[in-house]
Amino acid sequence: MAKSYIMIDNDKTRVTRWLFEPGEDTGEHIHEYDYVVVPMKDGKLKIVNHDGKVSISELAEGISYFRSRGVNHNVINYNDFPFSFVEIEFK
Repeated sequence: MAKSYIMIDNDKTRVTRWLFEPGEDTGEHIHEYDYVVVPMKDGKLKIVNHDGKVSISELAEGISYFRSRGVNHNVINYNDFPFSFVEIEFK
């Protein structure tokens, strides 16, 4: 299971650092808030949606992306090296 470390949690935002060893995952979860992900290095994540649809996301260090609340998925490190990103949620 991936490890998460909450760095900031206040009435406006929650900032979490996620650390994954190869093959580790977050477990299926639903995002309560809109969020931005900031990859800490180049790499790939395997995304398994709640309906079973699988996709591979290729991420580049420092290149952020936004998603709306309600996303329901499991995120898996699809690399042969540790991977990390910072997730910023907007409450």
